[in-house]
Amino acid sequence: MDDAEQDPHLPRGPARCAMALTENIDEPDILARLLYRDALMLVIDKPAGIPVHAGAGGGVNLETAFEALRFGLPRPPALAHRLDRDTSGCLVLGRNRHALATLGKLFAAGRVEKTYWALVEGVPAQREGLIDLPLRKRTPTKSWRMDVAPDGVEARTRYKVIAHDEARAWLALSPLTGRTHQLRVHCAAMGWPIAGDWIYGAGRGERRPAEVALQLHARAVAVPLYPKKPAIVVEAPAPPHMAAALAARGFGG
Repeated sequence: MDDAEQDPHLPRGPARCAMALTENIDEPDILARLLYRDALMLVIDKPAGIPVHAGAGGGVNLETAFEALRFGLPRPPALAHRLDRDTSGCLVLGRNRHALATLGKLFAAGRVEKTYWALVEGVPAQREGLIDLPLRKRTPTKSWRMDVAPDGVEARTRYKVIAHDEARAWLALSPLTGRTHQLRVHCAAMGWPIAGDWIYGAGRGERRPAEVALQLHARAVAVPLYPKKPAIVVEAPAPPHMAAALAARGFGG
């Protein structure tokens, strides 16, 4: 099965993404978040607030629900890439070793096109452009916090303003490289940090209030999985916290 539209297991309409920020996810939740399915690949709509895999201390993570996504295969799917804990949206899974190897090569070569939505504090001077700022890990042995650094690794992001008012802008961000926290650091470095970013944006260094969510969403992926077919394009609707924030400013979404 190559066409997600022919799969009767896929839910229809906005209800599949109606869950709010959560601390846990179970089988019905993960099935409701299935956006695309074929013989090699799944795409799910990752909720904000849950890490994709267990950290050093264990705890709730998205992988614990992957057993529900086997659909008859001997093993559950596995992550083809990563999203930050606080980022929502399109997450690609490989259904077997061959698929994971193929997807890994596509991601490593930059052939998977990714589009993110972000609500940022401030408004870019130009309606679209390229951010070309190298990044490096802030401290070699602690955490994954990143800084802009002339001697860092190449990091490039395209941006486009979808809508804005005097104080905030709704952006489409396309990372051309895949560095840790790239979009968050790039936006902050440009003077328009992502709303709700308590690491790089306003309030950094303070404890983030539980009700504040990062306004960053993996809106779409385009995966050229099959050489003789067009890229598979999958979109995830804005999560409730972002949809509410956009609507509050009259942006829609």
